[in-house]
Amino acid sequence: MALEITAILAGTVAAATPLIFAGLGELVTQRTGVINLGVEGMMLVGAIAGFAFAAQYDASVLSALLMGGLAGMLMALIFAFFTLSLSTNQSACGLALTIFGLGISAFLGQNYVSMALPGLANFNIPLLADIPVLGPILFQQNYVVYLSILIFFLVWFVLAKTRLGLLLKAVGESPESAHAMGYHVLAIRYGAVLFGGLMAGVGGAFLSTVYTPMWIENMVAGRGWIAIALVVFAVWKPTRLMLGAYLFGGVTILQFHAQALGIKVPNELLAALPYIATIVVLVMISRNKRVLKMNLPSSLGKTFVP
Repeated sequence: MALEITAILAGTVAAATPLIFAGLGELVTQRTGVINLGVEGMMLVGAIAGFAFAAQYDASVLSALLMGGLAGMLMALIFAFFTLSLSTNQSACGLALTIFGLGISAFLGQNYVSMALPGLANFNIPLLADIPVLGPILFQQNYVVYLSILIFFLVWFVLAKTRLGLLLKAVGESPESAHAMGYHVLAIRYGAVLFGGLMAGVGGAFLSTVYTPMWIENMVAGRGWIAIALVVFAVWKPTRLMLGAYLFGGVTILQFHAQALGIKVPNELLAALPYIATIVVLVMISRNKRVLKMNLPSSLGKTFVP
């Protein structure tokens, strides 16, 4: 039983990694007052771009992740052009981006359905990997997992400790005031949206090249929507988002170990657990209107025209 629980916790860390990438990117985007509902589509395009690049050119995982990130940024650029430059509705454009991502990834991935990649071996951190229980969970992971933790600390530091973080928050709270002070609001929002696309693309590429190193149509399987829900769950705070990602990662990985733990639940219900948890969490958070009001960026979803 102890070994099974250790395996679940170790799997939780890996399963949470794409949620951390995509969630942090969306958090930064929303901090500037832009809500991008196209995370699912950006992750799918990043997944097929990273997989195709690795398969065609026998590229390294790092190169595939970068290619996935660039593909996600391209999708985000399309979204930014319509919502920021043309001032169209952000929610509608985000949904359209997801639909487009679903279609284009399925089309581009037709020739890769039966292919698989070697994946990425876990990296054991010397000495720390030998610690009982904690070693296999935290210190015997692949380097992309550690990269996600590094990105978390960078995002947290920028938002909490730097002038750039204050500027991002100021644009999200009152773009009119930031514009009056001489800041280029649209340029700042463009940068945040592109960063969100980069992170979503990397998260998608991680899924297709590391986590399950093969291409399956619609393999993101709703993780983009969960990442958006995580931002609300975290009330736009990176630390809470990180914890939420591991919570959802644990729910996701539990379905694969349920039978071994002796939990007799229909497979269909187990597969639905992450999405049920998402709904429950959102309902619980939405009931606390005071916390939402205190942390919600005031201009979220609102068009700004200089």
